[in-house]
Amino acid sequence: ILNYDIMARFRRRTCIILLLFILFICSIMMALKTLRPDRVGFGDPFGLGLLLELQQRTVLLDDKQNSLNRVQGDTVTPVNHFHDISFNTMKASLPAVNKQEEELSSPNYNFHIFYYIWFGNPQFDGKYIHWNHPLLPHWDPKIANNYPKGRHNPPEDIGANFYPELGSYSSKDPSVIEAHMKQMRSASTGVLVLSWYPPGMADENGEPTDDLVPVILDYAHKYNLKVTFHIEPYKDRDDRSVYHNVKYIIDKYGGHSAFYRYKTSTGRFLPMFYIYDSYVTIPEIWANLLTVSGSQSIRNTPYDALFIALLVEERHKHDIHRSGFDGMYTYFATNGFSYGSSHHNWASLKAFCDSNNLMFIPSVGPGYIDTSIRPWNNHNTRNRVNGKYYETAFSAALLVRPEIISITSFNEWHEGTQIEKAVPKRTGQVVYLDYKPYKPNVYLQLTQKWSEKYRREQEQWLM
Repeated sequence: ILNYDIMARFRRRTCIILLLFILFICSIMMALKTLRPDRVGFGDPFGLGLLLELQQRTVLLDDKQNSLNRVQGDTVTPVNHFHDISFNTMKASLPAVNKQEEELSSPNYNFHIFYYIWFGNPQFDGKYIHWNHPLLPHWDPKIANNYPKGRHNPPEDIGANFYPELGSYSSKDPSVIEAHMKQMRSASTGVLVLSWYPPGMADENGEPTDDLVPVILDYAHKYNLKVTFHIEPYKDRDDRSVYHNVKYIIDKYGGHSAFYRYKTSTGRFLPMFYIYDSYVTIPEIWANLLTVSGSQSIRNTPYDALFIALLVEERHKHDIHRSGFDGMYTYFATNGFSYGSSHHNWASLKAFCDSNNLMFIPSVGPGYIDTSIRPWNNHNTRNRVNGKYYETAFSAALLVRPEIISITSFNEWHEGTQIEKAVPKRTGQVVYLDYKPYKPNVYLQLTQKWSEKYRREQEQWLM
């Protein structure tokens, strides 16, 4: 009897729950019917129109957010799963979105960016160049023995900690050159500082590249960019050889519309040359070339120009002044690596330059890592911190109100200072760094943001 009563109560409870559930379903269906448009017939996919409307709102919100990002510099790009759904009615709006993304910012000729054309691959050069960079040994043999030796083996294994979106490209590839110019222009930089060796010369891991300069100038002109030259150190570089270098460059390339000239305070338009590792030559030798009374003086000749020296140590500022240089730059993207690259020293360097009629050109960079070619150099790595390191450098540069800011670099992949587009990649034992959670163009966007900020602040400085 007891079991019968328990079973009866269980059946009644089950029936009540089932009845309540049916009533609940019916009420939901009635509520949905009141929301259902009258024009919808039986079998129409109710809810699809609502989903489409939500998707359209998502795209509009994304467009609005992208516009705000360009103004405010917010590089976070939200990802929404609705973008994976394809609707014919949405296709008409896509060209406008793409067109908006393709718009290029106006060039800022006070933003100079270091550019390297030393990369090669079998398709254009018959072999890999620079991507197969050797692992450089530490100068102390005891330390060197603790690290691997050999070379990188492209295209999967390259001499870089990041991997370029364009792959292990050749600097001679016209499509690569055009992509680079487009990226630099989208970043609102205006002057590319071209790494340059005299004809027939190159760095120890590269090949001569002077014959590529005319092509670079042509593509730069297409994107309204200008080109200046970063004269690299080479054997026996001195006042006489640099005089011939400058004469060669101006005679051969000075007439090109993309050749950069800087308007001085006296109204003259002069070429500009960055001299890498200038400090290895004593001031007396430079003074022969760069002072009016020098034995090899280039001053007040058709080849006069602005010469910018590399400052590494604090004492170099006095050497630069004595040498007759027109200014100094700091190049390295590692805050704290050298006196010149340490942000907190820029104010005093700018004050020194102002009092001695010199230009101060701080160099900002997105980060630094070169352990793919110097595996023992971890202590100089500077994490990008998702762009915060780069923005901190820009902020420090703007505080000293420089006439020009230089950027290290567009594509020095070996040292991980590039702002060129990079993509995630994993191959074998190698996992490359990337720009996630942001898109491959995040550092181009950040550069564009700070270029616009520089323009606004410069207008206030000049008032």
